[in-house]
Amino acid sequence: MSSTLSRLRRISPFRSNPISLLSFHSHSHFHSVPPSFHNPHDDAVSFFNRLLQMHPIPPIFEYGKILTSLVKMKHYSTAISLSHKMEFTGIKPSLVTLNILINCYCHLGQTTSAFSVLANILKRGYHLDTFTFTTLIKGLCLHGNVQRALQFHDDAVAQGVRLDHVSYGTLINGLCKMGETRAALEFLRQIEGQLIIPNVVMYTTIIDSLGKDKRVSDAFDLYSEMVAKGISPNVFTYSALIYGFCIVGQVKQAVGLLDEMVLKNIYPNDYTFNILVDALCMEGLLKEAKNVLAVMMKQGVKPDVITYNSLMDGYCMVNEVNKAQDVFNTIAQMGVPPNVHSYTIMISGLCKIKKVDEALNLLKQMHSKKIVLNTVTYSSLIDGLCKLGRIFDAWEIVDEMHARGTPPNAIALIKKIEDHGIQPDVHTYTILMDGLCKVGRLKDAQEVFQDILIEGYI
Repeated sequence: MSSTLSRLRRISPFRSNPISLLSFHSHSHFHSVPPSFHNPHDDAVSFFNRLLQMHPIPPIFEYGKILTSLVKMKHYSTAISLSHKMEFTGIKPSLVTLNILINCYCHLGQTTSAFSVLANILKRGYHLDTFTFTTLIKGLCLHGNVQRALQFHDDAVAQGVRLDHVSYGTLINGLCKMGETRAALEFLRQIEGQLIIPNVVMYTTIIDSLGKDKRVSDAFDLYSEMVAKGISPNVFTYSALIYGFCIVGQVKQAVGLLDEMVLKNIYPNDYTFNILVDALCMEGLLKEAKNVLAVMMKQGVKPDVITYNSLMDGYCMVNEVNKAQDVFNTIAQMGVPPNVHSYTIMISGLCKIKKVDEALNLLKQMHSKKIVLNTVTYSSLIDGLCKLGRIFDAWEIVDEMHARGTPPNAIALIKKIEDHGIQPDVHTYTILMDGLCKVGRLKDAQEVFQDILIEGYI
């Protein structure tokens, strides 16, 4: 076994003391995530309670169907409560209902309780199925316990348990999410041909992680290996590769992959197209971005607000703010309402070309539509107003930020004003100190007070 994966398994607290599946739960120490309490579907709970009162007792699968419906609604705590109520009433749980219980505990991060249910399953003499192991592995990975999941996998395999593609895909995904791409690749090599034949999901997960690590050459090599083994890539494989090439600036290669997808009748989705449109816009290749947008619409994929935001941002970057405005003004008519990012892009673009009054009108639009502004939106306006010497207007924006609970960085704002050749007065400092104190930023307020002393206002 190679070094990276060995290290991950070695740092597990269970590595030095191999344990059986039955005792696993008693040695685990997990942090529970408090359950989120939602109002369960009244009909489901009422029907479950009626089943408990019926004579003769209905088949166990009837209870399982209701518990499953609650799980689908993400009422995990309610499903757990009803499961316990059922058992307390004297109804013997089945493997299915116990698996549902494990699934609920895993979703709530209560993996210690989940393993207690596993012990209960073994105690009752049930033959464990793959779903039980996969659910526990997923629960461990979901809450960052990938090392424990690997240990549990090793113990399960050692006792002759055969896991499926979902189990192994979950482990590989868990490794990738914790930044252990190399270990994930080693794990793929380890299981390949011995335990299972890897599928497109496993390969794509690692390709995606390699791309995000900017190891696009390795990602493409793995893709080529996958194809050579007769495993057909899907839209997610291509999207992962396209994203990887885009973030390292190899946009032409990314466009080439899009062409390859179309030739293979693998239809790109909105995510694939948005990656490319954004990358082309960031490179200033607006004509190419519009071509991709045309292909997107020809393929029947409707552009969304992310697509149009990228296009507007691209136009603003090349100082074609009027074209960005045209996009902004037409998207709502196309059934795509602008969001806070859309407004921020336009406000920033307008301020850069000194059309601050138009930017302020957009601010009023945001207020009328009850769109919550972020710090970037406010900062763009303040910067634009300061550049035009409209300091009092800038302070009105600062006051609004305070009123809406979005305080600016005081020191950075003073520096910005000074950079424009304007010396802040005592009124300026007083406004800032008052706002900072109101939101509990006493350390920043103290820094502003020090500035007042240095400037000799006191």
